[in-house]
Amino acid sequence: MKVIARIIERITHGMHLLGGVFLIAMMVVTLLDVFTRGLFTVTNGAIDWTILGGIELVKYSLLFTVLFILPHSVSRSQVIVDLFTERLQPRTKQALEAMYIFCFGLMGGGMSYSFYHLVEEAAMTYETTQDLLIPLTYFYVIACFATAMLAVSAVMHTFQLLFCGKAKS
Repeated sequence: MKVIARIIERITHGMHLLGGVFLIAMMVVTLLDVFTRGLFTVTNGAIDWTILGGIELVKYSLLFTVLFILPHSVSRSQVIVDLFTERLQPRTKQALEAMYIFCFGLMGGGMSYSFYHLVEEAAMTYETTQDLLIPLTYFYVIACFATAMLAVSAVMHTFQLLFCGKAKS
């Protein structure tokens, strides 16, 4: 069990780092887009260095940022309100936390299932992005993997909470 947990932890940590790269890329594209549009306006269109598909780059970077960061942080960033749980036994608190994290696993599984069907649909229709003409199947496959990892990570943390005691954060 520890080996599987360690492998999942390494994969989700790598995804977490990649999510940070997407966040930085999103910020850079936004800054460059604002700068080049300002330059275009100041020069009355003489210098046109505007970024083709900048909005799409930001949109998909945001999607991947969120989806890649969630699997690693699902067990680390839960806020527990002691007002409701202060009188409960520690084991009951762990069970409630496990149930809450398991709901994230169900959400990840449902999203993964939906993205899987979107992959098939986009492949049949050859659907692409509007400006960059990148096939949407690529985006859906990556999103399907990320949401599946969210489900796997959440179920693993739920299992650790219920059967192995407090999961390591």
